[in-house]
Amino acid sequence: MGNEEFLSWQVGDVRITRVAELGGAPFPSTFMFPAATPQLVQRHAWLRPHFAHDDGRLYGSIHSFVIESGVRRIIVDTCVGNDKTRSVQAWNQLQGPFLERLNEAGFPPESIDTVMCTHLHVDHVGWNTRLVEGEWVPTFPNARYLFGRREWEHWSSEQAEHRDGDVMGDSVGPIMAAGLAELVDMDQRLTPEVRLEPTPGHTPGHVSVRISSQGEEAVITGDLMHHPLQCAEPDLANNFDVDADAARRTRRDFLGRYSNRPVLILGTHFAPPTGGWVVDAEPNWRFEIAQRAATTKD
Repeated sequence: MGNEEFLSWQVGDVRITRVAELGGAPFPSTFMFPAATPQLVQRHAWLRPHFAHDDGRLYGSIHSFVIESGVRRIIVDTCVGNDKTRSVQAWNQLQGPFLERLNEAGFPPESIDTVMCTHLHVDHVGWNTRLVEGEWVPTFPNARYLFGRREWEHWSSEQAEHRDGDVMGDSVGPIMAAGLAELVDMDQRLTPEVRLEPTPGHTPGHVSVRISSQGEEAVITGDLMHHPLQCAEPDLANNFDVDADAARRTRRDFLGRYSNRPVLILGTHFAPPTGGWVVDAEPNWRFEIAQRAATTKD
């Protein structure tokens, strides 16, 4: 991935840095969207070359965002994690250099004071913990881990079932047991410049993260959209949506609310260059790469 492992954006006084775990190779569009044929993807030429291959496969990414707001260091979503038993082959018993990349980007785990999970799916909580002498221990020992109250209630209920292994047992439960977790409302304010924004549907308590500073704004999407294709095709259901109808409504509301506005959209699974603007493109929308280029680190 070269220097695309790290991308940073300045939003007023707030710095946001993307640190990648996985990405690069194109994948079949139907892995994520059952109705997304290669022909449908190819119909949207603006997706190429950054977000789609000529043959209709898609590019994506699994990454974290680190927000520096005042003295606070907030990591948003913690990817897949190492050593965990998962049903997706590429994620199973992963042995990746994510923590080394965090250190290289200037964010050693002990320097993080807040972990914010937009929701509790497998690829958003994995590095909450790491394996040490056979035990799952908190990766960020000096941080408070913020989980949405509604999200926690859903996934800790007997009716909820993760399809990707014991996610609650290896990546969420140990944080609760260590006394580092805090259950928060879906509109919680984290700092004067950072707050949560309710975006339910993909999961019942799903949130996005809104940054406002010095008259500039950005939003970290979480999984209300998984790919820029959903700007043009907002009704595409995702294989992993808990409530596909609610997710569609949330997505259309989000796209309508932020289209043609100077609000930087940072896609939690968008391949590099990751950041851009939502613009009207009848009958729906288009994702336009930010002209204010992100900085990269070699």
